[in-house]
Amino acid sequence: MKALPAHRILKSNRAQGFTLVEVMIALVLGAIISLAIIQIMISNSVTERLNRALTSVQENGRFGMLRLQQNVLLAGRYDPLSTDLNRSVDITEEYFFVRQHPVVLLNELRLRATLGITDGADGSNDRLVVLGQHDLDCRGYHLGYLTGEEFPVVNEYFVEKGTLKCRGFDLRVLRGLRTAVGHNNHAAYSLLDGVESFQVLYGIDALNDGRVSQYVNADNVVMPKNVIAIRIGMLLKSTEEINVNNTQAFAVLDEPPVVPVSSHVYRQFENTILLRNMKYYVQRGQL
Repeated sequence: MKALPAHRILKSNRAQGFTLVEVMIALVLGAIISLAIIQIMISNSVTERLNRALTSVQENGRFGMLRLQQNVLLAGRYDPLSTDLNRSVDITEEYFFVRQHPVVLLNELRLRATLGITDGADGSNDRLVVLGQHDLDCRGYHLGYLTGEEFPVVNEYFVEKGTLKCRGFDLRVLRGLRTAVGHNNHAAYSLLDGVESFQVLYGIDALNDGRVSQYVNADNVVMPKNVIAIRIGMLLKSTEEINVNNTQAFAVLDEPPVVPVSSHVYRQFENTILLRNMKYYVQRGQL
């Protein structure tokens, strides 16, 4: 086999490698592509966290509003003809008391005078207290009654350290008509976390025509029997910070607008609940 000349061998070896300039260009391009990929991954991660936070806040808000609606809707309900109603007390007198008090004012219950609707001062949270005939309180307790047996239940909703809580009471116990049994320790149960604001307005029927004349806060509810609707507003925030630059102001019902100072995701929820029993009583002239 014939050997190649030396100059051709050197030329062939040079053709198989890269110059320093080519290597530098390749490194720079590789770094740019790597940075782009990293940025995309970071962006996707942030977007995923944001979407997760938005979904969580939306679900929490819907759950909270639904839970409140299910109970508040029956405020003022009392059916003396129900075969499930416990009749261990004078139900005629109780019938009038419940219908006159779909919401409970302060100083109306002898054994718990501080239990009643309140309007939070300077933008703080309100307290909602409703009364109606149920077989369970808002925590799912029978309060000493038989399963399925109905009795007048006082349910209280309030916010403590950013958590919406509830506790239930037996109206008969609070009025001194029955001895407390069962789960009457009045321990509060947590319903919803991340509650920045919980506000309540009450729809007053001033003309007794079954229509809301105006919405007022708890301080301006004089006659509970005139309350035929309840408007609830909540401002919720995500459980974790998402690095969101919050510039939007939120005005929950009658409260002044506020701009969140943290970088959580915030969402506002409102719902107006018509008290069908109270509207019916007013229209039929039964109050």
